[in-house]
Amino acid sequence: MTGRLDGKIAVVIGAARGIGKATAKRFQEEGATIVLADYEEEGGRAAAADLGVTFFKTDISKMEDAKAVIAFAVETYGRIDIIVQNAGVYPWQLIEDTSPEDWDNVIAVNLRGSFNAARAALDPMRKQGYGRILFTSSITGPRVTSPGHGHYSATKAGINGFIRAAALEFSSYGITVNGVEPGNIMTEAMQLHRGPAFIKNMEDAIPLGRLGSPRDVANAFLFLASDDASYITGTTIVVDGGQLLPEGSDFRLLPP
Repeated sequence: MTGRLDGKIAVVIGAARGIGKATAKRFQEEGATIVLADYEEEGGRAAAADLGVTFFKTDISKMEDAKAVIAFAVETYGRIDIIVQNAGVYPWQLIEDTSPEDWDNVIAVNLRGSFNAARAALDPMRKQGYGRILFTSSITGPRVTSPGHGHYSATKAGINGFIRAAALEFSSYGITVNGVEPGNIMTEAMQLHRGPAFIKNMEDAIPLGRLGSPRDVANAFLFLASDDASYITGTTIVVDGGQLLPEGSDFRLLPP
């Protein structure tokens, strides 16, 4: 490890498992002090214990919780350098079956949660003249979609727009704002909520021939959080194994 985040204080929200936990671990490996935040207390505490970091229960859809976890980090460690808003929900639900309440729930966690995280982190980062605000977006919404992901697609497209707006507004404060757009990543949630046929179909559609790992996404977050990305703001990195590249399904040079 190279110590790219030595001395940095990072809050990772939605880190009980999957991409969030992998990002917290990757940051820790590079020297950061981590506050691991999640709505799920049992899973969050288990993840924090596994990594040997601090856990703070957080419902990021609530502004008071966003402010509380940031205040905790600042009061405990003196500052906050990095925040990653990874918390998200993605129930499979056709638009015709989606109630206003269903819609609002996905918007609250994914999109309002992103605003809450950025707004809560802004004040201490502005005072210290430094900050990295990072979001988990997706290729689903900004670039592609599939049936059953109407609300999720809307939130992720919204996050990309918010990234650009926040990056512009926060630029004079020494704060960069960026995101990562994962493709299909083999997380616990993927295994739980998507069947073998879906996973096989996605593998067949990915030029690199496999689903990504949470660490693949965490490595992109590490770059954006580090000083290597100090001149990058208002953008996203696609981590999808080339899934967006083909014009059609018959794309391999030597098809079976």
